[in-house]
Amino acid sequence: MSLLRLCAFPRCRTARILFETNLRHIFYSDQCHVCVRMRNDWHKRIAETPWTVYRRNYSALIPKKEDGKKRLCEQTHLLDVLEARIQQLQSDVFLDVMHSKVQVVKFSQGGREVTPKKGQGSRKVGGPDPSPHKSNPSRWIEKLNREKSSKAKRLLHHQEKTPEKSILNLPGMSKKIISASKLSKAPAKLEQPRPSPLRKKDSKPKLPKGGAAAASRDARSQTREEELAEVEALALQPNELASANAEGREGGSPYRDAQASVRCFLEACMFAGDIDRAQGCLLNHHQQLSRRKLLSVGVYNYMMRVWAKRASLNQIGRLFVLMEEAGLKPDLGSYAAALECMGRIPNCSTRVIGRCMQQLGEAGLSAEDLFRHCLFRQDERETVLKAIRAVQPDFQPSVHAEPKICSSPLVEEVYTKRDNVDYPKTDFSLAELQEKFSRQLAMEQADTVTIDSVEAIKPVTEHMAKMRDQLEVLRSHWRTALLKALRESKLLLANTDQKSWKLNLYPYLCLLEDKEYVDIMLQGMSNLPPNGESLLVLAKDLGYRIQNKFYIRQKSQSHMVDKLRHIYERYAELLAKDTEKSNTLPREHWVELEAELSSGPSLLTDDTQWPQFLVIQLGTHLVDLMVRELKVHSNILCPAQEKKLISVLYHMYTFRSNRKVGFIKPHPILTQIQTEAIDTKLTFESHVMPMLCPPVPWTSPRFGAYLLTGTKLMRSANGAAQHQLLLEKCGERHLHAVVDSLNQLGNCAWSINQALLDLIISIFNEKGCEKLDIPPPLSEAPEVPRVNLYDPTYSAAESALLKREVVKAKKKVAEMHSLRMDALYKLSIANQVRDQVFWFPHNMDFRGRTYPCPPYFNHLGSDVTRAVLLFAEGKALGPKGLDWLKIHLVNMTGLKKHSSLAGRLEYADSIMDDILDSADRPLTGRKWWMGADEPWQTLACCMEIAKASRSPDHTQFISRFPVHQDGSCNGLQHYAALGRDVIGATSVNLMPCDVPQDVYSGVAQQVEEFRARDARKGLRIAQVLEGHIKRKIEKRLKEIDDFPLEHVWDASHYLVHQVFNSLKEMFTGTREIQDWLTESAKMIAKSGNTVEWVTPLGLPIIQPYHRTKNQVLKSNIQFLNLQVSHDANERPDTVKQKNAFPPNFIHSLDSTHMMLTALYCYRAGLTFVSVHDCFWTHAVSVDTMNKICREQFVALHSQPIMRDLSTFLLRKYTARISGKKFLEHRRMVQLLSKVPETGDFDLQRVKESTYFFS
Repeated sequence: MSLLRLCAFPRCRTARILFETNLRHIFYSDQCHVCVRMRNDWHKRIAETPWTVYRRNYSALIPKKEDGKKRLCEQTHLLDVLEARIQQLQSDVFLDVMHSKVQVVKFSQGGREVTPKKGQGSRKVGGPDPSPHKSNPSRWIEKLNREKSSKAKRLLHHQEKTPEKSILNLPGMSKKIISASKLSKAPAKLEQPRPSPLRKKDSKPKLPKGGAAAASRDARSQTREEELAEVEALALQPNELASANAEGREGGSPYRDAQASVRCFLEACMFAGDIDRAQGCLLNHHQQLSRRKLLSVGVYNYMMRVWAKRASLNQIGRLFVLMEEAGLKPDLGSYAAALECMGRIPNCSTRVIGRCMQQLGEAGLSAEDLFRHCLFRQDERETVLKAIRAVQPDFQPSVHAEPKICSSPLVEEVYTKRDNVDYPKTDFSLAELQEKFSRQLAMEQADTVTIDSVEAIKPVTEHMAKMRDQLEVLRSHWRTALLKALRESKLLLANTDQKSWKLNLYPYLCLLEDKEYVDIMLQGMSNLPPNGESLLVLAKDLGYRIQNKFYIRQKSQSHMVDKLRHIYERYAELLAKDTEKSNTLPREHWVELEAELSSGPSLLTDDTQWPQFLVIQLGTHLVDLMVRELKVHSNILCPAQEKKLISVLYHMYTFRSNRKVGFIKPHPILTQIQTEAIDTKLTFESHVMPMLCPPVPWTSPRFGAYLLTGTKLMRSANGAAQHQLLLEKCGERHLHAVVDSLNQLGNCAWSINQALLDLIISIFNEKGCEKLDIPPPLSEAPEVPRVNLYDPTYSAAESALLKREVVKAKKKVAEMHSLRMDALYKLSIANQVRDQVFWFPHNMDFRGRTYPCPPYFNHLGSDVTRAVLLFAEGKALGPKGLDWLKIHLVNMTGLKKHSSLAGRLEYADSIMDDILDSADRPLTGRKWWMGADEPWQTLACCMEIAKASRSPDHTQFISRFPVHQDGSCNGLQHYAALGRDVIGATSVNLMPCDVPQDVYSGVAQQVEEFRARDARKGLRIAQVLEGHIKRKIEKRLKEIDDFPLEHVWDASHYLVHQVFNSLKEMFTGTREIQDWLTESAKMIAKSGNTVEWVTPLGLPIIQPYHRTKNQVLKSNIQFLNLQVSHDANERPDTVKQKNAFPPNFIHSLDSTHMMLTALYCYRAGLTFVSVHDCFWTHAVSVDTMNKICREQFVALHSQPIMRDLSTFLLRKYTARISGKKFLEHRRMVQLLSKVPETGDFDLQRVKESTYFFS
């Protein structure tokens, strides 16, 4: 493009304006990035440089007449080049050139612009030049003609060898579709070096005859020829580069959210049956180049699938033309839609199908790829197969089983040595598992679950019954008002006279029944806390509820439920106790069944995740309806007062950290009615509840866990796509060990400790007990002072004091309400499944740490929720099981942390009377259990020990109680193992010792030594801290009664500094590794990259910390300011990247250790679950689990973890170098290559350490 922009410009500025306005849109529409960048650079230079720069400097001896002639020749010469170039572009079909819009400006002898005569019209491009000054054709024209002629000959020769490439012979469809093979050859030509005289600095150019002037002219001609060749080479790339860019649009593209919104709009329109609206949206976006970039191949494919259902081959042909115009290349989905359409046309011509199959092959694809990679709905697969068999009668899609061997050497034994392995089964028959599947499927299809609240157990008073009746009447009125308002708003949106390309919410309000939207709004209102909720949070909640319902409806509509039922019933044979044993993993068995039963719709769907702004926009629309329509009479509680309608919800503003935040607050009348009515029902979404059947095994990053509810394999912030893209890019084979460990955790069956649950509910329904972590009701909350802060009788100090008291009381009420509702949800869910067996499906965060999917009730919860959970499967205690129960009991009390296991067991035997008294009379006895660190888990263990010790033979006692083994400062354990630090390893129990080592006590002792030394030197703050440094400071310094408040700030800084100094001395290797990780992340982030790494199990990890981007979303209520910190198009946040890398890297290692332990425990037939670095199993299998845990830790750290990390970072971030940043690049290479040296610690000693996990 440099030639077109740098050829001699007309002196007249009008000519320049006409030139740019008439020709710029031709040469730059759909252009490649190189051309766009070159264009922008020259635009900038032209704008900033005076026009005199582009004027030639002529000798004063040359007459001005000759000067004007030369300029005119150059201008005419430029027009010739442009005409020839337009002709070539037209013949190449690379740019959509409209001849009628191209007007070439002619100049007179004097260089002035000549206006075309009236009626003459504009001169056609490529026609004869009427200018009298046009002499013999220049070398430029001859060269272009020669190239065009040779290219035409090659094209003719190629057409004679190959048949016509058009897949569909339809009116209006382009006959030329560039194949992938041709496009793949273009870059090869570009990579060939072109000789440039500017680069040959050592060789002296030969001067032609005519001296230096002639040499200068020849050099300019040669340079211009090279520039033209460069332009032509770049012109060959637009379609290819556009296709490549389009393939990556939905990944890191800055338009990803906008593209997703278009796709979601089309999906919503088609689900609602509004084809015309969807087609109009697509066409309007396509017609405008500024909006065409929002259309990806997937959008065109989606519309093709719609027309394929209607057997409209003409419409599909039109979409292929549009895709070609957009510079996009058809993919498998495009050809699948075309073949599906042909399969639906009765007696479709085999010639047309054959052309389609031929084009599929020329694109480098095959029919096998269609069935291997495409996702089908309803009968699409059979229809495509029918079309293919019309031309290939013997075609049968082959089924390729996935490779079973994971790439990581850490799990090679798991996948290769299975001769004597029988994986454990559930304690249920095949019929029972199938019945549980049916119940879970029904619950997910309903999408919501209504359960009894544990507060319903309370006796109903007359006032309570009155409030419940009033609340029911109000809800009936509100439902009617909302239903009417919703229908009016839909009617208004459907008939809004706005630009057809502008997307509105109408299709999204047609996805569900009107009453379902109303139910969602009323449920959202019922869940509002008394102090209100942020508009943003409430809108998100409502929007995501609609999205989840829509996804489930889509799956039901695609007819995949029947196929899911069929596969799951076969899959249950692997888990049922009344079937043969197997050494096949759940994931492998599911994949085999899915391949065997491949007919029908795909279980994996291609639903587009709604962008966050779309969810919020939909939610705010519903909130606006609620605020406007929900009314109540002001005298409903006091009939004597004046009767008038008032709003139930109010939109107001508050400040949070100096930020103005919109709030939706309920009226106190509503809060009072709801509080006094004590609603007996709670409604949850189905994914909030534990599963009633074993989860679907994870087989890929997009499929697993729930039956119908979509779940991410890797948790991420809403709108963050980099994690999912990274998982899909790495390949499923590398994730086998990760997903198999998640499947093992999810297959653990649970049950409820009913006796303990009843005890907790009884305390909860009275007045709670903060000491036992059971929150009291709001009736016990302090009353918020009702004062007029602007009363002139108050002084400024008194007003400030009263204001602080009001804020403090409101904060306490809000905290109590939050804790109370959290406990209510947990206890109500536990009570709902008290007689059932249930499962917790698992997924993980971006570091690999695993979590149960149900958010409220799970084993990662508080002491209360952990205490009421038992394994569904019981196992005999065996000879050492009772001892492990006693040791676990002492661990829960926190009383003997420094004692040996033998010492803890001896202590348990000495307090056996207190244990039995606690089990028999928990609320009326000596209540010894209430003084423990974890009182409810302590009480649960007391009850289990009492049952086991009173049984005839405790070794045969069937126990379902989970026993915990907790790591000792697990993060420091990994640091010490990485650095082979002997001192650090000893401090965190990697070395065998007679009693457990306590790193906290060591740090406290070291800090006290530093303090004493500074105190002797006369440091005042060290003297003030005398007697206040302990192992664990449970209170902040300002909350310690006898500590002087004036020294709190200085003392805090001093302690932090000394703690880090002590850690440096105790963990030398740890500090070096930490510093190396921090500095590496800092340099990587400064280079404009986010930090990535791969765990030893092959899990790819990326830190999603980017600079915060503010997005303003307009709504009817207010403008919402969204702060997005995970946008991959923003630069990395250097501070967060460098500070988070060390802890995140260590978390990824402890999750890897947990996953390895889970896989090998499953292989050994053990029940195993974890809470990060706390491992649970049956009492009888604690010793086996401990052995596996230590072996896998040693195996993990026997790998060259730091060296592998260094190699990965070097390959990832130092492959390319920029000349301007050579020094930074060199420093990065040196830093990443210099891995910290390791010490002499022998990892094998970990296997002998009793207190590594204890």
